[in-house]
Amino acid sequence: MTERTMWEIEEEGYAAGFQTICGVDEAGRGPLAGPVCAAAVILPPHIQIPGLNDSKKLSDKRRRELFPVICGQALAYGIAFATEQEIDEINILQATFLAMERALNQLKLRPDLVLIDGNRQRDFGLNVKTVVKGDSLSANIAAASVLAKVTRDDWMISMAEKYPEYGFEIHKGYGTRAHYAALGKSGPCPIHRMTFLKKFYGQE
Repeated sequence: MTERTMWEIEEEGYAAGFQTICGVDEAGRGPLAGPVCAAAVILPPHIQIPGLNDSKKLSDKRRRELFPVICGQALAYGIAFATEQEIDEINILQATFLAMERALNQLKLRPDLVLIDGNRQRDFGLNVKTVVKGDSLSANIAAASVLAKVTRDDWMISMAEKYPEYGFEIHKGYGTRAHYAALGKSGPCPIHRMTFLKKFYGQE
């Protein structure tokens, strides 16, 4: 997917009369531990950021190279979390929307169209369009995916220093074999999502 084609979704929005288009994506819906992170990004129209793509398709090194470029080029951006406690209280989907709303509220510009990766949407008081696989199709969503992924990874790496027995710096909270082994040995720590561990502990 080239940078040029990654503006096609935005082009449809501009053609429909929208001028300030924002991309929103999240990182960390699936892990057993830690928060979910969302980012909202408004890039200048048609700006070309070489290598910009869905964060999952990029190496950690490339994401970290792109992070300051995106922040420096963006007209506005916001990055926010919903905590593991909030995930347990209101479920992961609603917590994801909460993180997205917080990220949108950080924007210094009010977008007139918000592009959200996926097929679920919430009324943020803005015009919203969902885009399946949007992080591979929209430059703004791809930029948001990079900011969210790097920010959440860094948060989990910092938690590895506090809870070294789980290996958070390696798997970032996802349910790897090593992570489950650590849970079996040490039990959950305060940043684990208890609603995600019910099956592991036989509490379905």
